[in-house]
Amino acid sequence: MVTETMLPVNGIEMCVETFGEPIDPPLLLLAADASSMDWWDDEFCRRLAAGRRFVIRYDHRDTGRSTSYPAGRPAYSGVDLMYDAIGVLDALRVPAAHLVGFSLGGALAQRIAVHHPSRVLTLTLMSTSVDGKAPGHAPVTVAGPVAVSAGTVTAVVRTVEAPPATDETDWSNRRAAVARMIDEVRARGGPFTPEEPHLRRLAERIFDRSADLAATRLNHRLAGYGPPVRDMLCSIAAPTVVLHGTLDRHITTDHPEELARSIPGARLVWLDGIGHEFPPRAVWTQVLTAILDLAT
Repeated sequence: MVTETMLPVNGIEMCVETFGEPIDPPLLLLAADASSMDWWDDEFCRRLAAGRRFVIRYDHRDTGRSTSYPAGRPAYSGVDLMYDAIGVLDALRVPAAHLVGFSLGGALAQRIAVHHPSRVLTLTLMSTSVDGKAPGHAPVTVAGPVAVSAGTVTAVVRTVEAPPATDETDWSNRRAAVARMIDEVRARGGPFTPEEPHLRRLAERIFDRSADLAATRLNHRLAGYGPPVRDMLCSIAAPTVVLHGTLDRHITTDHPEELARSIPGARLVWLDGIGHEFPPRAVWTQVLTAILDLAT
C-alpha cells in the first residue's frame, strides 16, 4: 500500500508518502539537501517495504510539495530540518524508527541520534560526513566492497562536467532546470549512474512537483547544518552502518572512515563504483541487505 498525504508539522505543511503496512517496523528515509523525496526511487522504496518495513519518505521544507519560502529568505535553520524529521514521525504516531539518511539526510540522522536517541532504532548513514576534517586514524571495521552485477569497478569514471554552482540557471524554466539536474547527477555519479532517459523523467517529475526550485537550491545552503555534533557521536548507541561510494569525490573517503570510528560499533561498507549519488540499481541488493539486516 502506497499513500501520499499533506501533514501539519511544526507549523508548516509537509508532504509525506508511505509504503507498506503500518504494523511493520517503521523506516524513515531522509534525503539530501535541496532534494525532495523523489530521489528515493519508487521501486527501491517498494523493495524496502517488501522486507516488512513501513517505509516513510517526505519532502523537506522548501522541496517538493512541502511549504516553500522565498528564495534567499529561509525562516528556518538546519536544526529545524532535524525537527521536521521528528515531526513527521510524530504526525504518523511513530515513537521510533530506523533512520536511513543520504548526505544532508545522514547528518540530520546523526543529530537525531545524538539529541533524541529514543527516536532511533538503527542508523544507516549514506554518503555523509561528520563536521570538518577527519582527525587522526584508528582501526575501523570494514565490510566490502561486494561485487555487483556489472562487475568490479576501478577508478574509471565518465567525464561529465556540471555547470558551476554560480551559473545563472533559470530554475523557473523547465527545460533549463531539468538539463542542469541531469548534468549534476552525471557529474557526481559513476559507471552505474542511470542513463539520460531515466534521469530526465526523474528531473521532470521533481520540477513538476516543486513550488520554487530556485528557493530549493539556495535556502538549504543558507539554513546550514546546525551546531557541530562530532564530539557527541560517541554517545550513539543505535546499531549503525555507514555506506559510501568508492568513487565519491564530493565527500572523500576519510569522512566515512572517521564517521565509522566515531560511532561505537559502526560498520563501514564500501559501494564499489558508486559516486555521490542516491543508490543506483546496480547496488540495490547490497544496500537493501545492509539496511534490512541492520533493522532486523
